[in-house]
Amino acid sequence: MYNKDQILALQTLTKDFLQNPHNIELAKLRDVLKFHEYQYYVASSPLISDYEYDLLYQQLLSLEAASPSLVTKDSPSQRVGNSLNTNFETVPHLVPMLSLENSYNAPDLVDFDRKAQEGAGIPKITYCVEPKFDGASISLIYENDHLIRACTRGDGIAGDDITQNIKQIKSIPLSIPLSKYGIQQLEIRGEVIMSKAAFAAFNDRLKAKQIATLANPRNAAAGSLRMKDPKEVAERNLDAFIYNISFFNLIPGAVLPELLKTHSGSLALLWNLGFRSPQKEKSIIEGIEGVIEFCTVFENKRDELPYEIDGLVIKINDMALHEKLGMTSHHPRWAIAYKFKARQATTILEHVEFQVGRTGAVTPVAKLQPVAIGGVTVSSISMHNEEYIREKDLRLGDTVIIERAGDVIPQIVQSIPTLRKGDEKIIQFPATCPVCNATLEKEEIEAVWRCNNPLCTAQIVERIIHFVSKDAMDIKSFGDANIRKFYELGLLKSIPDIYTLDFEKISTLEGFGKKSVENLITAIAASKKQPLYRLLYALGIRFVGETTAKTVASHLNHLLDLKDFSEEQLQSFEDVGVKVAKSIFHFFHEPQNIQLIQQLASLGLNLIQTNTTAVDGNLSGLNFLFTGTLTQLKRSDAEAMVEARGGHILSGVSSKLNYLVVGEDAGSKLEKAKKIASIRIITEADFVELIN
Repeated sequence: MYNKDQILALQTLTKDFLQNPHNIELAKLRDVLKFHEYQYYVASSPLISDYEYDLLYQQLLSLEAASPSLVTKDSPSQRVGNSLNTNFETVPHLVPMLSLENSYNAPDLVDFDRKAQEGAGIPKITYCVEPKFDGASISLIYENDHLIRACTRGDGIAGDDITQNIKQIKSIPLSIPLSKYGIQQLEIRGEVIMSKAAFAAFNDRLKAKQIATLANPRNAAAGSLRMKDPKEVAERNLDAFIYNISFFNLIPGAVLPELLKTHSGSLALLWNLGFRSPQKEKSIIEGIEGVIEFCTVFENKRDELPYEIDGLVIKINDMALHEKLGMTSHHPRWAIAYKFKARQATTILEHVEFQVGRTGAVTPVAKLQPVAIGGVTVSSISMHNEEYIREKDLRLGDTVIIERAGDVIPQIVQSIPTLRKGDEKIIQFPATCPVCNATLEKEEIEAVWRCNNPLCTAQIVERIIHFVSKDAMDIKSFGDANIRKFYELGLLKSIPDIYTLDFEKISTLEGFGKKSVENLITAIAASKKQPLYRLLYALGIRFVGETTAKTVASHLNHLLDLKDFSEEQLQSFEDVGVKVAKSIFHFFHEPQNIQLIQQLASLGLNLIQTNTTAVDGNLSGLNFLFTGTLTQLKRSDAEAMVEARGGHILSGVSSKLNYLVVGEDAGSKLEKAKKIASIRIITEADFVELIN
């Protein structure tokens, strides 16, 4: 962006201003500060110290305070807002922000190339390959050289207006020389990230304040965008890569800039405008074979980068072909994301903790020598059950390979027996509950050992945690830590106690100010009006998930009607099998459970099924099931879309299932569905097209 002469001139001005702070011209000072922001945040080549930058910045604030009428929209001082945002307005994108189709191997890329060649009508295509940044997507709109709006991806059609927070990211210029290129309006896309160094430094500051550290750079970046105080956003030292021009309007009479005829040219234009585009990281490659080779080599170098990426994006370089190929309702046909394989690392299995869940299931949890993997430090991993430990031959002291499946869920892949020294110990599963000392039991058809003592304190706490959770009674401000704290203090000993809490005493506890207590009171009161299926799910009956709870509730007038249903009658409900029916029947024939429900009724909770009219839509009469990790939609949102269009959600694979929607890392449900010819197996992208 700056040539050699400009750099020398601005650096000379910098020294003059530092040496003669009382002889500064305001407009030139702004230029100097913008220049140093660019050098630090975009070029990664700072020419002055942070202290010197701060001195100049303070001079700017003083001069503008003395002459408020001289403050400009693109002044560096305008990055920090004057007040806190209380909420975020939803604003539309000029062009929908579509997702990318994902690929995971060479055959996927070959198939993408084949379709592109057929659509373009040419035998070989030139691609632009760039990193797939692991951050939070944003859209920026500039008009007449100035940033006028910034927003999140949202639902792809509209997003949250986060303009004030985006102004805190100093690699995003507040003004750019659009008119120089004949452009009047520009909408661009990018990714807000936190570098590995900035993430580590920020977590160090949190540790020093004895505040919980953040999980990974991506979450840190995404969470920052919706913070209410822009000053807090500024403290996180975020960065941004801008990688796509999605819309532009030319000044009347202007000619399309030559650079906009190719994607690589648009990256160069963005760089010239002052953005940190992947201009240096990109590669122009002719033919898909070269792209595949580049992906393989680049994946092995990902740890050398100063920021996290989770793959590469392959885009057709010729912009005319973008227009010709067009897009689906979900993704453009001229681009695809190549996702890297799950991250792996080796560490030591130091010891095992046995944790008791709400249904009494005892789960072994591996405590590992902490190891960084995919931007997260992993020190604990569930080992599921005793059979899992035996199958993988895991021992205390073993060196184990771990991975984050889909770069999210950590799991142990295998032990490495050849590295054993001889002092490793076989993991002994306990015979009694590690909390209440009751004898553990295991049914023949299950792999799980259970504590069947209903008074086990671990189970009581976990049942309360489940009861207040988002998909159950959704009592906000009532997290796990608060429940455990209230239990230890004797304020909460059972589920009904939630509705008789001593708020006067709670208000004396550290961390519970007036507003916190008011929020908790409001959330508890609101939970009394939740629909019946939520209460049924919240009771924590074994094998009864949210979907099954909806099915069962639809057959009831009152929750206690279930006392009168036989196992055979329960099995007549769609999606309720022998195991689920037996569990429901058993639960509603235990006196203490009936007493619990009656207590909740006396406390004002809703036990009645409200009449609902069947929805008639384009999915009426069709049954759906989702498996694996969805990348564009939340599972709950996708299921709600089905139900809103008249469809039904099943909890398992059976001949009644019409569609299995498959996300990343799909498992046994996919394999089972493949054996039933009547089931249509579709991708998440197919599902989005179907519902539209």
